[in-house]
Amino acid sequence: MKRRSKVRFTQIHVSIPVRLLEDFDDLIGFDHSRSKKICRLMDLHMSNDEQMVADASMRQLMSFMMARDDCDPTLKVILRGLLNA
Repeated sequence: MKRRSKVRFTQIHVSIPVRLLEDFDDLIGFDHSRSKKICRLMDLHMSNDEQMVADASMRQLMSFMMARDDCDPTLKVILRGLLNA
């Protein structure tokens, strides 16, 4: 039987907390592939041009929030005051 895809796959071993895996499996449900979802998440992570939230400083996070279109005007005033302090 001829392969449908020319993409080669490999298996990897990763260690993650049991509860995290359980929550992930609950989130994606039985009708989705865990491997496909993890591949997609890895691809998104690598293609993300913006700095990851976890790596951003508090000042950067506040600036990012202020730049969002859905940021409440009152919150923008508070954030601006904190950034200028």
